[in-house]
Order: sequence, then structure tokens, then C-alpha cells
Amino acid sequence: MYSVALVPLTVGASAAYLETGLFLARRYVTLLLSSILIITWLNLSNDVYDFDTGADKNKMESVVNLVGSRTGTLAAAITSLALGVSGLVWTSLNASNIRAILLLASAILCGYVYQCPPFRLSYQGLGEPLCFAAFGPFATTAFYLLLGSSSEMRHLPLSGRVLSSSVLVGFTTSLILFCSHFHQVDGDLAVGKYSPLVRLGTEKGAFVVRWTIRLLYSMLLVLGLTRILPLPCTLMCFLTLPVGNLVSSYVEKHHKDNGKIFMAKYYCVRLHALLGAALSLGLVIAR
Repeated sequence: MYSVALVPLTVGASAAYLETGLFLARRYVTLLLSSILIITWLNLSNDVYDFDTGADKNKMESVVNLVGSRTGTLAAAITSLALGVSGLVWTSLNASNIRAILLLASAILCGYVYQCPPFRLSYQGLGEPLCFAAFGPFATTAFYLLLGSSSEMRHLPLSGRVLSSSVLVGFTTSLILFCSHFHQVDGDLAVGKYSPLVRLGTEKGAFVVRWTIRLLYSMLLVLGLTRILPLPCTLMCFLTLPVGNLVSSYVEKHHKDNGKIFMAKYYCVRLHALLGAALSLGLVIAR
């Protein structure tokens, strides 16, 4: 699941390399460790607040249920957030890039209002758009700015290639979140968590997944034909089409079976990671 930390960073780094020819390895590692800590905060605090509402009562993989301590889990979450933010701020200040700081702050704010009281916007079905914004346009673009900034170039352009890449990252990240709710519909409904799948039902949810996959690859085709994305990116990303079809067919076949549909989010993680790798490799080759 920590591919959601690696993919935006690597795509941003590859876009920066395409535009500038730079790869700042030390800065990349610092940002990766900081991102992992931020994702750790997201996961742990989400388990804590879902434990409070009863949404995770029967969720075996909940960290609170596994360790048996709400207080310890929350303390670990806050510590991870503090360390992760420190790394991001230090890197942004070192790069002298205010735009990156603002984008990263926006991404973290999305994560906070998604799950933390008094907002808990995930309970209103707004998790997917928040996830899209946080990991796509906000985080991926911020990493591009940080990893392309140097003493010679501090004001990188936000090209169509960068923005379209960030949209694709946000798209696949949101799909992971959407599919993670298939097996939790009854439990979410019982505690008043109105995720999109609670509102739609699993059959319509499977329809949404099918058309989301189609839209994803249609977007790739349009971005390639219009040369917004370099041709190597389009070709590399289309190699992931079998995985996209696997996600669609698996959800359509098993959306009513909680024992099997649980795996859908892991297939989405696989798609997210492979598409991110293909997009990154395509950007590097296009240089």
C-alpha cells in the first residue's frame, strides 16, 4: 500500500528529469522517507478514528485491533506526522520553493479533513476527490518542483506533461480507495459512513470501476495523440492495460462476495504501481 508514497514522488522526479535533466538522489530519498511517514500517519489515524465510530469493529487488519491500544496507535500516528512534515518542510526550504510548500500543505490538509474530527469528510462520501487532489495535482506537482529546483533553476514551469501526469496518479490512487470499500458496505452503513459504495451499492460500484478503467485508458490515448504526454509514456502505460482489465473483470465478477472482493483494492494497488512505473519510465526515456 505504500506505493501511494512512492508513485507520486517517482513520477514527479521523472517529470523533473524530463524538464531539467536533474535527478537529486539525496533529496529524493529524504522526500521518500518523509512521504512514508505521512502515509503512516494517514493509515494509523484513520484506524484510530474509525475505531472510535465503530467502523473498524470487525476489521481484522485495523492496527488498533491488532495492537489493542488506541492511545499507542494515535501517539505513533502523531509522531509519524511530525517527523514527516519536518522532512518535507526542510526539503522545501532547502530548495527555496514556496509553491511546493503550499502544495504539500494542501495535500496534508486533504488527508486531515478526510478522516479527522470534526470534519471526517470521508463519512460524507468525499474521500475519493480529496484523495485525487492530495496525491495527484498537489503531491506529484510539489515533488516535481522540489526535484527540479536547483541554484540555477528555482522557478520550474508547470507544463501540460507535468499536470497530466499528476492527474493520472490521482486517478489511480482514488481507484484504490474506492475499491477498498466494497467489502465494508454493511459496516460503513451501520455507523453512518456514507462512502460512494454505500450510496451506490456494489453493483453500480462495479459499473463505476469498469467505466473508470475505460476512462483512464481513453485519457491516456487522448494525451498521447495530442502530444501532451510524450509518445514513450503513452506506449509504456498501455502495457498495463491487462492489469486494468483484471481490476475491472474481478470487481464485476466478485462485487457481491465479501470474501473475494477484499482483494480488489490490492489489484488496484498493482495497477497504480505499474502505471506509475510505466509513466515514470516513459518520461525518462522521452528525455
